[in-house]
Amino acid sequence: MRTEGTARRLTALEPEQATGKARELLTDIVERHGSAGEMVSTMAHSPALIEGYLSLSRAMKRVKIPRALSEKLSLAVQEWIGCGTCREAHVAAARAAGLTESDIELARQGTSTDAREAALIAVALRVLVEPSALGDEDVAELRAHGWSDRIIAEVVGVVTLNLLTGAFNLLAGIQPEEGGTA
Repeated sequence: MRTEGTARRLTALEPEQATGKARELLTDIVERHGSAGEMVSTMAHSPALIEGYLSLSRAMKRVKIPRALSEKLSLAVQEWIGCGTCREAHVAAARAAGLTESDIELARQGTSTDAREAALIAVALRVLVEPSALGDEDVAELRAHGWSDRIIAEVVGVVTLNLLTGAFNLLAGIQPEEGGTA
């Protein structure tokens, strides 16, 4: 999955190559799913990182943000971060969640035809790129659009998970081959 000319910077590990908690977690994933995937196998270099990622990933599956909207948030964030691997994964997940190609393209541009969603996506991008500039008016605007405090709080979790995966893949050199699908 490397871009031509870009070498893998970190190598994926097999469960027996990992140590401590990372070995236990990687072994469990492989036993349950048949493989752990390139990113998770590479995260296994750090027991703390793989455990933290898996915990956050599992927790974020319980958000109240609708699946299609969560994918729109992820697409906007990954477009900004520039992780092709994550972008491809979220394009596929967005299609599976029923988003149209137009919805996907707008999300990648950081917006939506729905004003409520566009406001949430805009705040998600600000959480990523300028969190210190967020203030009372941002929360008030989201509430005026009908978003609950729970949804507003969960946006930070969605952004954080995307930053973790995107930044890790970029650092590790896990990127799609030239001519990828996204």
